[in-house]
Amino acid sequence: MDLTPDQAADAVERNDCPKCEAPAGSACRTRGGKTATKYHTPRFVLIAALREELEVLIPADRSPGRPWKQGPAPAAVPAQRTAKPIRIGYARTSTARQELASQLEALREADCHKIYQEQISTRIKVRPELQAALKLARQFKEATPDTPVIFTVHELKRLARNAAELMTLSAELQADDIQLELLTGPLAGIYDPNGMGAMFFAVLAVAGQIERNYIREKTLEGQVSAAKKGNHGGRPKVIDDDMLTFALALKDKGVPVPEIAGKLTIKTGKNKDKHPSVASLYRAFAEAGVCQTSGVTRVVGVTDGLRRVGRRR
Repeated sequence: MDLTPDQAADAVERNDCPKCEAPAGSACRTRGGKTATKYHTPRFVLIAALREELEVLIPADRSPGRPWKQGPAPAAVPAQRTAKPIRIGYARTSTARQELASQLEALREADCHKIYQEQISTRIKVRPELQAALKLARQFKEATPDTPVIFTVHELKRLARNAAELMTLSAELQADDIQLELLTGPLAGIYDPNGMGAMFFAVLAVAGQIERNYIREKTLEGQVSAAKKGNHGGRPKVIDDDMLTFALALKDKGVPVPEIAGKLTIKTGKNKDKHPSVASLYRAFAEAGVCQTSGVTRVVGVTDGLRRVGRRR
């Protein structure tokens, strides 16, 4: 920092605070009505010489920690504007096993003023750090409407997983006049959400949805192929084929279903070595297309079995 603490405080206080709304000439304040110990970030970044600082402390003569009092308005509050854009970075991985270091390094090299990071799946709709990054970008744009504010990410997939989410984000950026920057990938560059930028977001949304549909189709094809080989996925059956054959034999001998269930033992899963429930046994009979009429077991269609299993005439 090229300014002394007093010079920095004077420079910062020539602007209103976008966060706590402290007027020019006064220190920042807390929600509890006291003088803050440091100036809020959206306020001191308005000063070019302080933009790279992590924090700017409030001088002792402003009585930090004591009840806040409004100071005298400065003689003039010159608008300090710079052509240098303000970048807000965002990095994300889906799990803790994935590394964030490469994203963070790229965002630092891109000269981001503040970087938010989190390890959270895109399946979770509310991502706190993403929302915090967008909020700060909006605060900067409100404080410096003539300065470009850029929301920077390493690659597009760090933001959204489907077209709906991407279009929602596009609408937010467009409403707040915030640009989007992609550091890597075939579409790397800075895109303004207005004009041609709006078309960019629309194209990305369509491409993203096509990709999702392709992945879904390939997944379904894989499931069909596995099913033909006898692998149906999902949890193992509580009552396997051997158990069902034994149960049917007992049923033909007139053994009551509750007694049959007590003679069976589950072989796998969390209920291993336990007896299946009577309801599970009835479901197994129904799936096998078995029903009982006048005490005699017979095989019927699956639909008929589901309707009539366990019913005696």
